[in-house]
Amino acid sequence: MAFNHLPAAMHDALGPLSVMPVTHSVPMAENHRPSRPAGEKGSRPSPDQVLDRLSRGESRAARITHTEHLPARAGRHAVWPHRIRAEVISAIQQAGIEHPWAHQAEAAEHALDGTSVVISTGTASGKSLAYLTPVLSTLLDGAEAANGRGATALYLAPTKALAADQRRAVRELAAPLGNRIRPAVYDGDTPVEEREWVRQYANYVLTNPDMLHRGILPSHPRWSSFLRSLRYVVVDECHTYRGVFGSHVAQVLRRLRRVCARYGSEPVFLLASATSAEPALAAGRLTGLPVTEVSDDASPRGELVFALWEPPLTELHGEQGAPVRRTATAETADLLTDLTVQGVRSVAFVRSRRGAELISVIAQERLAEVDRSLARRVAAYRGGYLPEERRALERALHSGELLGLAATTALELGVDVSGLDAVVIAGYPGTRASLWQQAGRAGRSGEGALAVLVARDDPLDTFLVHHPEAIFRQPVESTVLDPDNPYVLAPHLCAAASELPLTEADLALFGPAVPELLPQLESAGLLRRRSTGWYWTRRERAADLTDIRGGGGSPVRIVESGTGRLLGTVDEAASHTAVHEGAVHLHQGRTYLVRELDLKDSVALVEQANPPYSTTARDTTSISVLSTDTEIPWGAGRLCYGSVEVTNQVVSFLRRRLITGEVLGETKLDLPPRTLRTRAVWWTVTEDQLDAARINPEILGGALHAAEHASIGMLPLFATCDRWDIGGVSVPLHPDTLLPTVFVYDGHPGGAGFAERAFHTARSWLTATREAIASCECDSGCPSCIQSPKCGNGNDPLHKRGAVRLLTELLRGAPDEGAGREGAGTERAPDQAAPHQAAPHQVAPHQAAPHQAAPHQAAPHQAAPHQGESDPRAGRPDRGAAREDPAGPEGPGDRG
Repeated sequence: MAFNHLPAAMHDALGPLSVMPVTHSVPMAENHRPSRPAGEKGSRPSPDQVLDRLSRGESRAARITHTEHLPARAGRHAVWPHRIRAEVISAIQQAGIEHPWAHQAEAAEHALDGTSVVISTGTASGKSLAYLTPVLSTLLDGAEAANGRGATALYLAPTKALAADQRRAVRELAAPLGNRIRPAVYDGDTPVEEREWVRQYANYVLTNPDMLHRGILPSHPRWSSFLRSLRYVVVDECHTYRGVFGSHVAQVLRRLRRVCARYGSEPVFLLASATSAEPALAAGRLTGLPVTEVSDDASPRGELVFALWEPPLTELHGEQGAPVRRTATAETADLLTDLTVQGVRSVAFVRSRRGAELISVIAQERLAEVDRSLARRVAAYRGGYLPEERRALERALHSGELLGLAATTALELGVDVSGLDAVVIAGYPGTRASLWQQAGRAGRSGEGALAVLVARDDPLDTFLVHHPEAIFRQPVESTVLDPDNPYVLAPHLCAAASELPLTEADLALFGPAVPELLPQLESAGLLRRRSTGWYWTRRERAADLTDIRGGGGSPVRIVESGTGRLLGTVDEAASHTAVHEGAVHLHQGRTYLVRELDLKDSVALVEQANPPYSTTARDTTSISVLSTDTEIPWGAGRLCYGSVEVTNQVVSFLRRRLITGEVLGETKLDLPPRTLRTRAVWWTVTEDQLDAARINPEILGGALHAAEHASIGMLPLFATCDRWDIGGVSVPLHPDTLLPTVFVYDGHPGGAGFAERAFHTARSWLTATREAIASCECDSGCPSCIQSPKCGNGNDPLHKRGAVRLLTELLRGAPDEGAGREGAGTERAPDQAAPHQAAPHQVAPHQAAPHQAAPHQAAPHQAAPHQGESDPRAGRPDRGAAREDPAGPEGPGDRG
């Protein structure tokens, strides 16, 4: 059942803090544990009552645009396969679980049969138990071998926090089994003295893909006894392995399979995923193996109340006089404060490190006005903290010492935060799969749950809170990854050759692009061919050629100038935007100003300060077409997909007032340019189309620019990406197309699959873009429709009505959806390139190294009057110190 609420125009930018008696609970309990004492249950309000109290007052109530009620669902039990050892079933029963859900038993059966399987069910549906049960049973069998280690298992998590949390869960569950089950975490935080014990004695090793890439595979002879007995590889939260990060992990897993074969093992892969489209297909691309899917969720679910919340307009004005909404950060901090005051255990999911810090600081300040002791019960949790800081926060969560937490995606990814009562999501997280994953983090089995999505002031969030069917009536997305991306594949071929010489028999394992790449790697002097195969020729470690999270280069250390204390790190790729000179940096609730960024020594010097503003980097971008792979007619215009070169430079930063987001000023920067070769989708329009749309030369640039901004904002609804994974450029007369052109490109070397998805869904994508612009209530454009927070031109010029007319005319000639599928367009041969196009670029092996092709790069080399959204990582006000997508904010497991 759904209820719609029509909001009135509100202008209470800084509404008073509301404090309501709110106590409630929600659904989770992955292991079906009891929650609070039974006698307490009847006194707790329902999720509807909690929402009513949160929205009490006319100004608050008007912010709810839609409320969705998902009814409770009964569970379906089954029995464990008879091959599961009795001791394991007994241990599970001692944990309070009498019978498995049907999907758990089905997954265990496939695992015991030796079939790789992906479990794609909802949050808190017991996926961990589904793969742990056959793993523990097999490890017990192996414990009876002469060496006590006849079977081993490897667990891969996207973040260190999740691996540590899973070790706790395994120890608890396997406690009755004694020392026959020996779980151990092996990551960058593992002390050196413990590592040898893990290699020699642990039979369940928990790590992350980074450590597998940099630490385990290059040292495989030292892991020979473990790899020889490897029976299972668990890949948890596998839906997070998407885009370039997912493509890297896919190649790491192929290297693992190859090394295992060298030692005579062929492990079965057990994958756990949030609900996603075609999970078996995505899991197969990730592992390179046939995978069976289990997706019929048989677990029970309590009632879920899901509210869509739009912050009100303020009396302030932004760039070009556009109306400004109250920020999602300020709104979320208010909600977290309200919930904490009443003892409601809550988590606020935030898309950035900076946002998590800001929300916790604001909530702490407001809580101190009510009760100073409450301020200590709210904290931030994000990547970039030192290991001991992360562990302390995790312990405080489990003990209940913390009531409220502002967290990045680290806590989305399955970390056990049972006992939480509510979830507030500050901004659409980029995909429906991630949205449901975050919403399911709170709650207890069989009880009601509350989730609130607070919209940011951008086209996609605004569209979603007014089109709830796009969230609640659409399936979750497919996972997009491209293991054949040559920028990804080349360094992994080098790493594989350094582990074991590559042979002809190995080539099929790594994909069809290998025969083309090997000669390039030979000519670059990275590999040498001999009669027995290809060998790594250099003294340095081949694994250091690439950072699998796409950050590139050495991390920049953030150092307090007065004391020399290391505060944390930020990826090199994000340093130009996050820790440039004058940037505001937040750490553990304290504010610092960056005094100097030393790119040569990878150090940012900061000092504590308390400025009344935040900072946002600005950049400029231009683009040139290298090759056009596919193009199709859209009326007189064309829709194209191919390779491009993007030139980018961070040139300034804005100072924005805290809470309101009001722009206080702009400061110029002098940072080096960067260059990126990637994949893009672009569309052109002709003079006749411009005449039909009543677009004259005076408004052409503004119409193209507005359409580009809005289309970038809407693409995450159609591709598994977010706004910060992609960039764009609009040009009234592009030298390569000789027509007005709008480009949208992947922000990763070689592409990530997002632009390709945009090409294939272009009609739906641009139709939604047109609707988002046309339905916005503003007069001439605002952040909710056509303005961009990372525009290199200061959102000037923009022409809202011109963009609507231009897209309307373009869509008149659009073919039916699917006409842009593979094979449907015109495939250009290299010698048929347009006159101004370069030949398709060769992927030189050295370009695979991240520092050679990082996502923000070089200075403009052509006049692009309206550069629109430029570098996908530049000026990300919601990203803060580093990229924080589901790929895992915790950073690499080992830097060498």
